[in-house]
Amino acid sequence: MVIRMRHTRSHTKNRRSHHALKAVKFSVCSNCGVKVMPHIVCAACGYYRGVAVIEVAKKLKKEAKKKKEAKGKEEKEKSKSKVK
Repeated sequence: MVIRMRHTRSHTKNRRSHHALKAVKFSVCSNCGVKVMPHIVCAACGYYRGVAVIEVAKKLKKEAKKKKEAKGKEEKEKSKSKVK
């Protein structure tokens, strides 16, 4: 397809002036003081606007348990391969 009208440099630059990335603005968690993106639950403590929304300790225990189980499976597989 052929371009009908050429855009001048200034028109092109004016159009692209809105394409710049904006810096992310962080707020501070009211409970633990960690930097948090606005309108998002704090990943460190699970609080949002001063209210506990997520039980982070419970979630961390669950993740640790999964890792431990996965590690145990890997060790069993290694021991089986050594026996053969």
